[in-house]
Amino acid sequence: MNTITQKIGELKKKRHAVILAHNYLLPDVQELADFKGDSLELARIASKTDAKVIVYCGVDFMAETASILCPNATVLMVDRSATCPMANMLTANQLKELKAKHPGAAVIGYVNSSAEVKAELDACCTSSNAVAVVKAFKSSPEIIFVPDKCLADFVSKKTGRDLIVWNGFCPTHMKILPEDIRYQKKLHPEAKVLVHPECLPEVVALADEVLSTSGMASFAKKTAAAEMIIGTEEGMVYRLQQDIPGKKFFPAAERAVCQNMKKSTPAKILTSLETLREEVRVPDRVRAAARRAIDRMLEIT
Repeated sequence: MNTITQKIGELKKKRHAVILAHNYLLPDVQELADFKGDSLELARIASKTDAKVIVYCGVDFMAETASILCPNATVLMVDRSATCPMANMLTANQLKELKAKHPGAAVIGYVNSSAEVKAELDACCTSSNAVAVVKAFKSSPEIIFVPDKCLADFVSKKTGRDLIVWNGFCPTHMKILPEDIRYQKKLHPEAKVLVHPECLPEVVALADEVLSTSGMASFAKKTAAAEMIIGTEEGMVYRLQQDIPGKKFFPAAERAVCQNMKKSTPAKILTSLETLREEVRVPDRVRAAARRAIDRMLEIT
């Protein structure tokens, strides 16, 4: 055990802390985490933890979600500059303007959004439950779905609903192109193709399975397939290789890297635990409304 790892272990006990890390994080950060997962998994874990300190390795909206669900805990963002480009594509004021144009619409928002945006939602969703959440609003005459247009396209096709869509997207998933999938299939003709619904519709159309990262992990464990092409941020390949060493996983495109996700490091985790700086705390006014949208999601799924 190296010195940083040892110090982190000691401080975790002292602070009664837990480390949460998204599946896209660097391998050495994933190894330090108490829990790894996608946005929904980590939201559920945060909602149930009794830890006094939550050290969040990921991007800003994830730490905000933990703060919303755990107002009595100290939520630390390992690197406050790690923002989500997609979440930054929609502000609360922009959503308010869209809602004003469609006053009877239900408003569903991807978890990849700010706390202020979540406070304007009827329900939140993640990539793993977006279809179920939209189906739960079947009686609504119109549905606004923000901010990811690619996830909205996938959900629309799965539910048969025409959605009012915001023009947001994930720059990392946009780097995965149809020709990348075709190239990998030539190299690995027996491999199953698993892609994230944030990918382009043309990429989704080439997939055997369209799944969240937790869905990919679950599918990979159960499938008889020995090889899989993974169409999401490249950090997911490490998670799969560690969890299922008997199978082979190939990134659809090695350039699909989220630099913000890679900002968390063991040294920064140690600094967070030592100083308790970079706390994320959502104001009560925003938190209460955002919590209702997240709770609605958790009730549905």
